[in-house]
Amino acid sequence: MLLRQLEPRTARTTAEVIKFALWPLAVMTVLNRVFIKAVNGFVTDDYRPVYQASLDFLNGRAVYTANFDSVDPHYLYPPSGTLIFAPIAFIDYEKSRWLFILLNAVAILIAWYLLLRLFNYTLKSIAAPALLLAMFMSETVINTLVFTNVNGCLLAAELLFIMLLLKRRDLWSGAILGLTIAVKPTLAPLLLIAAARGQWKVFITALGVPFVLNAIAWPLMKDPGDFLRRTGPYIMETRDYFNSAIAGNAEYYGLPPWLTWTMRLGLGVIVAITLWLLYRYYRHDELFFVCTSSGVLLTATFALSSLGQMYYSMMLFPFLMTVVLRNSVLRNWPAWLAIFGFMSYDKWLSDRWQSLGRNLEYLRITFGWSLLLIVVFCVLGERYLAARREGRLKFGIDPAWMATAPDPRGPAEPVTVTDIADDGDEATSTTLRTTQPRNSSPTAEDKRITVE
Repeated sequence: MLLRQLEPRTARTTAEVIKFALWPLAVMTVLNRVFIKAVNGFVTDDYRPVYQASLDFLNGRAVYTANFDSVDPHYLYPPSGTLIFAPIAFIDYEKSRWLFILLNAVAILIAWYLLLRLFNYTLKSIAAPALLLAMFMSETVINTLVFTNVNGCLLAAELLFIMLLLKRRDLWSGAILGLTIAVKPTLAPLLLIAAARGQWKVFITALGVPFVLNAIAWPLMKDPGDFLRRTGPYIMETRDYFNSAIAGNAEYYGLPPWLTWTMRLGLGVIVAITLWLLYRYYRHDELFFVCTSSGVLLTATFALSSLGQMYYSMMLFPFLMTVVLRNSVLRNWPAWLAIFGFMSYDKWLSDRWQSLGRNLEYLRITFGWSLLLIVVFCVLGERYLAARREGRLKFGIDPAWMATAPDPRGPAEPVTVTDIADDGDEATSTTLRTTQPRNSSPTAEDKRITVE
């Protein structure tokens, strides 16, 4: 069967032409990134401090001994993360690193497949090779593999969390999220989505798993208290190197604190209004709401917290994939200009225009995250204002044409929701068309966005 699939044949449709062209490009790109670029490595090595800390943990030595005055990668994981990482030090460093690269590559491939299934695409669709190529061409995947960090595993965990959350498997989704929090709190803001959906059981395992793992790891470590005394305060600081958060670039360029806080608070207000609009008008469209809200929350965390690094953007793949949905907020060129800023592997450092090139390279990630948040706010705000002008707020804020627009989930179906009046009082039940699919509806290729 596999050999028959690989048998060369001439494409008969535009869709087949695109698939036949994209698959070899995608597969060869994956092989290059995993077995050439990643194995070759780079000056930046996120894996060595993790391996050394795991080795120290297994041998009963102090773990939290990093010199924070240097700009080298530091070991910043909590005791629970140390316990999870410990097995990597059972073998020598080089073989351990290769296995960790392979683990992350497999995790990214699992996340790719789950993304396809989440949006009702199959391996036979154009979306499969296109998404695979796009992921492994991005800076976030390339540097995750080259620097050899854990972000690939976090992406797979994020997709599992979203899928289980949508299926209302609350305890299991919380357990998956809890494992990621035990390693690093990057995905912790997603708990707000569970809270917005009233899935409170998620919190039991999401908070319980890291608590239990820390309780196990604490007595096994020689210096667990140093994580709170030394590492914790350093994590909360805003450093002026390898930091693309607004605060980090503000420190690097020497901006006054009042200006930094004005930018952060202003963008924070934009994020709050955006999340309110999403909750108010889209929470019944579960796939769109969860994926878009997660993207907004995580982008805001990267831009507004004390530390944001470019390869964190890997966690935004579910959000970016919403572009295939009829009511996506990413179907405009400013959104993709922003995405280029934090996803592109291109370097903008210039020998001829050194100052300009350096500023473009250092600021494009910050501008990209910030512009994306502004674009989402403007798209939803424009929909809201148009709906209010036309007197159709009680039917939602999507324009009428969206109900019949192409969508991988099929045509919109009418559902009954309880409309909330502007003053917060309960109003009458209103029937509107939403993009919520039936769980039992079959995948239909002719209802998808395709190129034919």
